[in-house]
This record gives sequence, structure tokens and C-alpha cells, in this order.
Amino acid sequence: MKKLSNGISNYEELIEENYYYVDKTKYIEYLENLTAPYIMFLRPRKFGKTLFTSVLENYYDILKADKFEKLFGETYIGKNPTNLRNSYCILKFNFSGIDTTDEETTIQGFKEKVILGIKDFVGKYKLDFYINENQTSEGMLGSIIQSFRIQKPNEKIYVIIDEYDHFANELLGFHTDNFKTLVSKNKKVRKWYEILKEGTETVVNRIFITGVVPITLDSLTSGFNISKDITRDSRFNEMVGFTKEDLIQIMNTQEIKKEEQETLLPIMKENYDGYKFSLEAKEKMYNSNMCLYFLNEYVGFNKIPKKLVDVNITSDYSKLERVLATCTNENKKDIITKTISREGIITDITEKFNPEIGFGEKEFASMLFYLGYLTIDGEEFQMPKLQIPNKVMEEIYADYFIQMINKEVKIEVNNTYAQIVAEVALEGKIEKITELLHKYLNNLSNRDFQNFDEKYVKILFYSIAMNLKIFSIKSEMEVQRKYPDLLLIPKDTTKNYQAVIIEFKYLKKNEASKLEEKKEEARKQIIEYSEYEDIKKIPNLNKYIIVAVNDEIYVEKI
Repeated sequence: MKKLSNGISNYEELIEENYYYVDKTKYIEYLENLTAPYIMFLRPRKFGKTLFTSVLENYYDILKADKFEKLFGETYIGKNPTNLRNSYCILKFNFSGIDTTDEETTIQGFKEKVILGIKDFVGKYKLDFYINENQTSEGMLGSIIQSFRIQKPNEKIYVIIDEYDHFANELLGFHTDNFKTLVSKNKKVRKWYEILKEGTETVVNRIFITGVVPITLDSLTSGFNISKDITRDSRFNEMVGFTKEDLIQIMNTQEIKKEEQETLLPIMKENYDGYKFSLEAKEKMYNSNMCLYFLNEYVGFNKIPKKLVDVNITSDYSKLERVLATCTNENKKDIITKTISREGIITDITEKFNPEIGFGEKEFASMLFYLGYLTIDGEEFQMPKLQIPNKVMEEIYADYFIQMINKEVKIEVNNTYAQIVAEVALEGKIEKITELLHKYLNNLSNRDFQNFDEKYVKILFYSIAMNLKIFSIKSEMEVQRKYPDLLLIPKDTTKNYQAVIIEFKYLKKNEASKLEEKKEEARKQIIEYSEYEDIKKIPNLNKYIIVAVNDEIYVEKI
């Protein structure tokens, strides 16, 4: 039985150590069939990009020809090899992990990554080349290209650049001025790409660049305007990440029984699925790293893990606040609210960011798309509609939203959640949640209430509830074509915890006379929902209506 990998991004190690590999090698053929030899491919973090660059490296490396059958014999490309297999010298750079504390450390970090790539290249292909570390980064790149051209006139270079934008994203999030200096204005980075472009006129035959967002493309365009961006090309939607069929194949290799798979698949779908990178794409993708973590835990302990996401993965995605700090647009809160409420954002997606101009609503939403916080979920008016892809991202948004509100209203709530959990789980009561909700409403400014409606009250309650980790929170879950506002269902069904269903209504201050009318409307709805089989089978279900009148809350248990 093949082993399950978790975090291994070296293809050769994966195969030689008998790990299972989800075969993505047909995309090598697809890439070669493109008329463009210089490719840019972007995906969210922890999605399998680095492993795919390793696949390319092992397939095209001239030194791996004698291992071709061992490495690729069981794959699509092994059975259908292209003419270019094992025909290049691979020059690879990885720009992750650069210290961006200040301008000096960033320039030095970029240079050190260039030196590492060149040292590996020189040693691997036995080039007679002295690495002069006193040279600039662009000077070293130009020198190695020139030296290779002289020493190996009959061979070509395949350049692979992984995480090309990592340091730029860090700068943008923490040191915006340094970003503009180093990437947009300073010639250090731009000149390096100019030299790479010049190399395509001689020995650089193919280039494959990965990253997360096109944050530096516009800044580098005068130096490097030759790459084709296939990020939103539907033919490459499934090049990294997992499909449902991929997951079934993985579980089959681990001898997970079909009835077990029927339990596991809905959990993985709810938490890790939902990514779609093109309007024309037919398949939604699962985050591969999240799925591998989950399955490794399940196989290792023979039970569903309590923590559904590896802390190493959530630490990457929990940087939402830093990302949002790049947007100074006053509509930022509205965008977040639309996102959490599942209203969605209808917008064109920016293909090249220009930080010199700034980030408006379109750029802000596009940034969230590239980072994996939003994904394409249909279209309206011939534009993509962006939504939260899955439950993991919902939790991150809810946590950020509460933090944002807490800063605004200056409320400390960390010690409150334990009391709320105990009250809801053991007694089925929601008094402490509604007390906290009332505090928020009382401390929001009058300007905040100008556009308030039922959706905002529900979002506040929902974001509080999402921090109660023992509950699965269902927002507008479809039940016989009806949509109950909120359900709190205990994840652990063995402890006789209470569940809660809530229907929300909202009235502005000048509509207070309609309070009883709104209460009756909410009562009828929740009683109707309670008769549906999917709701009736939820044990220990407590039914509530909440009607907010401006900043006052009226709660009633049904």
C-alpha cells in the first residue's frame, strides 16, 4: 500500500519513497501544446504548486533521463511522453522566506535566493563558473546565462521560478513604501527580470513561474512582458488541487471502505472544497494540503480529527487582516459583510495589480480571489460572482469580522466565549450571545445604522457563533427550498448537547410600531421550518426568534 504524503513537495522523493501521487502529468502535455513557452500560473497557498514545479523539473531535466521510467512509468506522461522530455538544464529559483524587515534585508534576501539557485545549477551541470557574490543579482544571472551559452552551446535552459511574489506580498502587507521602492521604482528586481527576458533570445527556451497574486506583474511589465498568464484558463483549472475523484482514488489506496468514504467526503467537501478559478471550469477543486492533512489524521488514528485544519495551513490563511490592511477603500466593511452574508461580490477580476494606483473595490475583491479567500461561484451580468469557498474560510472571515468590530466598539470578549458555549451546549439558552450582540449594537455609530438590516444583525450573531468551536454553524441551509437563518448543531453527537435554530428580523427605529407584526412573521417561519424532516431529526433543538429594532433586541423562545 502506498503511503500518504503530507507536505512533501519533492516529486522524486515522493516516488522513490513509495508515496501516492495524484497524477497531474497530463498537464505537461497541455503546457507544451500552448504556443507560449513562458508561463505564469497563480494559485492560493498550500495548493500543490511547488510539487508541480518539481514534477516539471524531474520530467525535463536532462540528467534524469536514466530515471524516467522509474519516476514517470506509472503516470499519464510516462505512457505518453513528449519530444521535449529530459531535454533541458533546469535553473530553478524559489523566492519564499525572504526577510522583508527593511529595504536592505529584502535586497539581500532576494540576492541570496538567486545565489542558491545559481549554485545548484552550476554544481548539477558541472559548469566552470565562479559565483562572484559581489555582483548584483541581475549581474549574476546575466553572467551564468552567458557562461552556459559558451560552455554548452547545444543545450537549452528551462527556468522555473517558484513563489515569485512571496516577498512582494510580504512587503505589500507590512511595508508598503518599501514595496514601491523595491519593486515598482527600484531597478533591482525589475532589472533581474529584464536579464531573464534577454536570456530568452539565446539559451533560455522555456520559463514556468508560480505565485499567488499578480502583484508584481504590472510593476515588472517593462522588464518582463513575455509571459502568458494561464491562471484563469479553464483548461488548467485542475492542474493543482484535488477533484472529488482524486480523493476517492486516494481513499481507495488507503483501503478506506466505501461506507467510510460516504462519511468522510461530505466533511471534506464542506471544509476544503469550492475553489473554481475560471467561469468556464466545470469542476470545483479541493485544497490538496488540507485534504492530505485530514486523511493522514484519519488513517493514523482511525477517527475524524477534532481539528479539521493543520495549524501550519491556517497560519497562512489567518493573515486576512494584513491583506485587508492594503485596502484603504471606505467600502471595505461592506465588501466583508457581503462576503460573510453570502450575498457575494459581482466584479471583474483584476489581472495585474498596480500598487502605485491603489486598491479600490475591484482590486480588493480580486486580491481575496487570488489568495483563496473568495472563489468564482457563478456569474451575473457576464462578470464573475465571488463567494467564500468553504467552511474553513468562513471561520477565518468570521474571526476577522469580530476582531474588526471589537476594535471599532472597543469591547474585550475573549473570556465571554467559554460562558456562551456552556450556556448554549448544556442549557440551549442564548442569553449571553444576545447580551454580547446587544453590546455591539449599542456601541456601533449612528452612521453604521444607516444601511443596517436583518443581514447585519445575523452576521454579528453568526460571527460570534462561529467562535463556538463545538458547534457546526449552518447559515441559510436549504431545507425543502426554504432557508432557516441560522442553525447551531453540536459536532459531537455523543454528549447530548443542545442545538439551536434562530430566525432573525430587523426594524429601523422609525418602524418600531411593527414589532409585534415582525415577531408573528418570525414565529410562523420558525414553526414551519420545525416541521421539515431535516430539522425534526436534529435532537435537543431549541427554537428562537430575534427581532432587532435599531440597537434594541427582542428574544423569544418558541
